[in-house]
Amino acid sequence: PETTWWILLHYSPFKAFWDWIILLLVLYTAVFTPYSAAFLLDEHRDLRQRNCGYTCNPLNVADLMVDVLFIVDIVINLRTTYVDQNDEVITQPSRIAKHYIKGWFPIDLFAAIPFDLLIFRSGSDEVRTFLLKTARLLRLVRVARKLDRYSEYGTAVLFLLMCTFVLIAHWLACIWYAIGFVERPYTETGWLDNLAEQLGKSYNDSDSSSGPSVKDKYVTALYFTLSSLTSVGFGNVSPNTNSEKIFSICVMVIGSLMYASIFGNVSAIIQRLYSGTTRYHTQMLRVKEFIRFHQIPGSLRQRLEEYFQRPHHHLLP
Repeated sequence: PETTWWILLHYSPFKAFWDWIILLLVLYTAVFTPYSAAFLLDEHRDLRQRNCGYTCNPLNVADLMVDVLFIVDIVINLRTTYVDQNDEVITQPSRIAKHYIKGWFPIDLFAAIPFDLLIFRSGSDEVRTFLLKTARLLRLVRVARKLDRYSEYGTAVLFLLMCTFVLIAHWLACIWYAIGFVERPYTETGWLDNLAEQLGKSYNDSDSSSGPSVKDKYVTALYFTLSSLTSVGFGNVSPNTNSEKIFSICVMVIGSLMYASIFGNVSAIIQRLYSGTTRYHTQMLRVKEFIRFHQIPGSLRQRLEEYFQRPHHHLLP
């Protein structure tokens, strides 16, 4: 179709390259946004951040660049052709904009709002900050639809399922830490206090750097969520408060559902991966039975077997 210079074809190489860039940015958002919202939030960081400015944290700069690229993606989508219900490529800017605004525009716009900068200016509390920063994950809905094109490849599906499992465990680990962080000032029986006692790094309210390190807390939280999702927990990290127990119940329910939806398909995917090998062995077994039943001579038998092994190189006359 004929297009003007400011209209981008949806199947052009640049659009494919740009989609991969946005996919990587969304994956970065899916991993680092919950992590920074949970593990890097504390009452002392806000004071330090206001003293040195918004750009003193490299993650803030990276998040701001991601927000800018998400806004650029909105502009590109407003100028990208699409295929309508009649299988026609639409190149009119007004129809493209109308189609995009009725579709993914609200989600893309909400995910592109720089909540980090707004939070820094307004000074919101931790819970509101956590919820606003995780709003970027709405873009995962759009990515999930784009990944449907790889559903016919068994290896790709298996890889995506495993990545989904690890990503959900990562999200739950961030929530598990957030629960312990919020409850720690009001109780001394939470999992964070138990971890501090085990490591010999007790909390001191007058020292903001006291207690376990961020690495210790994240590894322990991820260990707990993975062991709970896979139902192989050893009990060395256990819920103690009511909030932690309720969350653990939810994690176990999610784990059972994930077993049914993800790992239940692994055997079918592996079987599909080896379906060609199974057909080959079945065919060779039938050929050998045919040779044995009809008592085919040795030379012809060898040529028959070679034909079915390499049909394009050794043809029978």
